Amino acid sequence: MQFMLMFAEPATEVAKRDHPEHAAAYWGGWNAYIGAMAQAGIVVNGDGLQPPHTATTVRVRDGKRLVEDGPYADTKEQLGGYFIVEVPDLDTALEWAARSPAASSGGVEVRPVMPPPAR
Repeated sequence: MQFMLMFAEPATEVAKRDHPEHAAAYWGGWNAYIGAMAQAGIVVNGDGLQPPHTATTVRVRDGKRLVEDGPYADTKEQLGGYFIVEVPDLDTALEWAARSPAASSGGVEVRPVMPPPAR
C-alpha cells in the first residue's frame, strides 16, 4: 500500500534549516531518516518544501480567481515536506512516521494514497 507522510514542524524547527549553529544537526537528522527509508526501499517519491511565506493560494469564487500570497491558514506548524512510501500496511507507515525528526518536534500526518480511478 502507498501512504503519504506529511511532515509538519514548528517555525522554530524550520528556522534551523539555515541557521549556522543548528543546520548541521537539523539536516543530519533528516539525512539519516531519508537514508534509512532509501535503504529499506520504501520511497516512491518525496520532496522538501520551501517555507510557507513562498506559497501562493488560489481559490475560485463566483467564477473569479482569487490569488493570495502566503498560506491561507495561520498555524503553529508548517508543512515542511512529504514522502510517498510503499509499505505493507498502516502500522508500518506509522512506524516510519514515528522515526522522522518531525515527529519529535511537530507531527506527521499519514494518509493512504488513493488508487487511480477505474476506467
